[in-house]
Amino acid sequence: MGDRKDLRLGKPLEDKLPFSLGVVSSGRFLHTAGITARDRDGEIVGVGDIVAQTRQCYDNIGDILAAAGAGWGDVIKYLIFTTDIQAFSDQTRELRAKYYVNRPAATLIEVSRLADPRMMVEIEAIVSLPDEAS
Repeated sequence: MGDRKDLRLGKPLEDKLPFSLGVVSSGRFLHTAGITARDRDGEIVGVGDIVAQTRQCYDNIGDILAAAGAGWGDVIKYLIFTTDIQAFSDQTRELRAKYYVNRPAATLIEVSRLADPRMMVEIEAIVSLPDEAS
């Protein structure tokens, strides 16, 4: 993986967050598409269940990381869109914790609707990939 540094500002708030306020990195990057709660066949998983949809999003991101030769610790930023920020914040905290390895930066945004009205969550990831062999 390219160089990576979790910025620390010395603010007490930082110790309460599972993510970093900033990450400095260099090297090769993977930018995922907006990943949704679709299974292998493209069917939406967990309609009406924000935890099941969030889990499926991360499972799908895990597949992408594996295909790129990366892992959860290589993610430097998540961009999360949800149709219910309160439910997402309250119900997925424990689930999300295992995917926040090395404290990636993160942004959470509430939107009125995603591409399919049954979707409640969409997640993008920016990943610092290992350097290619010369």
